[in-house]
Amino acid sequence: MSWLDPSTLVTARLLLGAVLRRGPVAVRITEVEAYAAADDPASHAWKGPTRRNAVMFGPPGRLYTYAMHGHTCANVICTPEGVGGGVLLRAGEVVLGLEDARTRRGDVADHRLARGPGNLTRALGITMVDGGAELFDPESPFSLTPGDEEPEISAGPRVGVSRAADVAWRFWITGDPTVSAYRLARAAARDIQPG
Repeated sequence: MSWLDPSTLVTARLLLGAVLRRGPVAVRITEVEAYAAADDPASHAWKGPTRRNAVMFGPPGRLYTYAMHGHTCANVICTPEGVGGGVLLRAGEVVLGLEDARTRRGDVADHRLARGPGNLTRALGITMVDGGAELFDPESPFSLTPGDEEPEISAGPRVGVSRAADVAWRFWITGDPTVSAYRLARAAARDIQPG
């Protein structure tokens, strides 16, 4: 049974400190971004269901994957069926399977193994084939368990989006070294620059 909340903003906070495991590697989630549906022009679900984003509109508790800049990104779907919202997994700390994660990521410092959405999926071995995978089914190669404690959380604008760039829907564990660097999208930077 899923412990996710139907609201992406609530689930984003719940996911901080949670552990996502795939096979021998597990990552404690330290940074996320919430994406709503019809009210959020930065969301893949904004214009409604398509073949590409269908998982976002399916039942909650699944993984939505998409490719960006040659990397796979992964979202946890939490909204009710037909709504289309999710939470992007941006960064984490490898807490199990360190050697496997290092093999997949190469010669980088441990705190950088799952820092950034593409690095997180690579450390876990997540690819586009994993789109639609169930996170709470005992038969699934994935498991998602809540964290042991409630961390101190910071919030700020999402990274690299050109629409709704000022919305503070990125959440991270305050002071955690695995949190990725903030980068404003170029289009958003042009829109926000003072006169």
